[in-house]
Amino acid sequence: MFVLIVGAGRVGSSVATTALQAGHTVSVLDEDPLSHERLDMELGQSWEEAGGRFTIGTAMELEALREAGVEEADVFIASTNGDNTNLVVAQVAQRRFDVPRVVARVLDPRRAAWYQEQGVNTICGTAIAIEQLEAAALRDTA
Repeated sequence: MFVLIVGAGRVGSSVATTALQAGHTVSVLDEDPLSHERLDMELGQSWEEAGGRFTIGTAMELEALREAGVEEADVFIASTNGDNTNLVVAQVAQRRFDVPRVVARVLDPRRAAWYQEQGVNTICGTAIAIEQLEAAALRDTA
């Protein structure tokens, strides 16, 4: 399976590493060339030597998405630190490039819910944290 991940921060690089180690073909697109170092550290070797692909570019540019392999992607994960970027590029991957499985990381729970209703698969770490904190701190102990 070909997995394209936009954003190589803590979340994106961890998912990229897991996918690569599971035997998938993984391409990462990030505008910061230094984010490549996080991928190397996660693996303990060069990302490329491990079989990964890395493209420096802005996800909002179609040419960067193409260079990173969006036209080949089976899975597209938008995991930058910006909700707007993630939602826009997820929709581009889904609607323009017909990527079969698209997931966007969204920090704002209300926006995540609204876009989910519009057909964009979203993961909201904030909502998950709220649920878990409420369950851990506020559960009835009687």
